[in-house]
Amino acid sequence: MPFNYTEEDGRFVAKDSDGLEVGEVTYTRDGDEVLVINHTGVDPANRGQGVAEELVHQVVEKAKNEGLKVEPVCSFAQKEFERKDEYKEVLKQ
Repeated sequence: MPFNYTEEDGRFVAKDSDGLEVGEVTYTRDGDEVLVINHTGVDPANRGQGVAEELVHQVVEKAKNEGLKVEPVCSFAQKEFERKDEYKEVLKQ
């Protein structure tokens, strides 16, 4: 099933074709240069479809586009940053 990903205030959301929210990743800013991912969640009925991975990817792309770093605090985001070498360029050291 295709999902639509949009940015809202301090989060990215995934919505299904009916416009129902099925997942979110929330972040805060730490100063002017860091996005802190503090929560990733997906509705149980929609897990296993790559929604959470794409939500974290949306934050990474935002960071790349805006010249920011990312601090993954939530456990899922931490695992994504460990698994994907391409995310290291935006990882806060």
